[in-house]
Amino acid sequence: MIEMAKLQKLKYEKKVEFGIYLKDPEGDEHVLLPAKQVPEGVKEGDDIEVFVYRDSKDRMIATTNRPFITLHEVGKLKVSQVSSIGAFLDWGLEKDLFLPFAEQTKRVKEGDEVLAAVYLDKSGRIAATMNVYPYLSIAEGIKKDDRVTGTVYETSDNFGAFVAIDDKYQGLIPLKELYGNVDIGDTVAARVISVREDGKVNLSVREKAYLQIESDAQELIKLIESYDGVLPFSEKASPEVIKRETGMSKNEFKRAVGNLYRNRIIEITDTGKIRLIK
Repeated sequence: MIEMAKLQKLKYEKKVEFGIYLKDPEGDEHVLLPAKQVPEGVKEGDDIEVFVYRDSKDRMIATTNRPFITLHEVGKLKVSQVSSIGAFLDWGLEKDLFLPFAEQTKRVKEGDEVLAAVYLDKSGRIAATMNVYPYLSIAEGIKKDDRVTGTVYETSDNFGAFVAIDDKYQGLIPLKELYGNVDIGDTVAARVISVREDGKVNLSVREKAYLQIESDAQELIKLIESYDGVLPFSEKASPEVIKRETGMSKNEFKRAVGNLYRNRIIEITDTGKIRLIK
């Protein structure tokens, strides 16, 4: 059986004016390999490794060119064009890969680089999706406290940010471990805080508490300076305000304030204002 969107070896059956026909060694299906794609020196009966997809006229066609990703693989592809029906991604072949609007987890524009997977739609046509979770693998060789990088492919107000570690393994940054603004498509560097029995990985973009306090304190100094030396809210502000303004949880914010206060970098006024000491 000739398989769409996959690399496979097919047998050179016969030559025609516009190329050669390849045959499935175990069946009766045929596909054309255009003349410009035929490797030099091949002869009838030879096996040729090709990728099978559909051309601009929706005909099944073979190519000796290799796409950047094949069926069910995940990778970063550049948006070459956006139309009224969706986007088109450069995946290394003459015909771009179609990314329907329904398969976009955020709207993309020309020139963007997106994390996507290749799948076959209900009609058997090749397409791309940014919903990559089903195509990610269980982590291999990753352990607690490892440093990893990955691409955010989904965010949730209930769970946090879902990350494709090395663009291929399943990872999650829980809400309490998020720091700053993280959006779909962002590349993040993170620390592994646990590897579950099912192989899924929990991550943090924060350091361990004793290291993070100093980092948070430095960020808080910059924030106070941006407000001319006096923070417009106090430790009594709501967790939502603190998170929005600093990217820290309320406890992290209070620890950073305590660090700066003990080191006499800030003072806290009678009204609770946090002010840099000049």
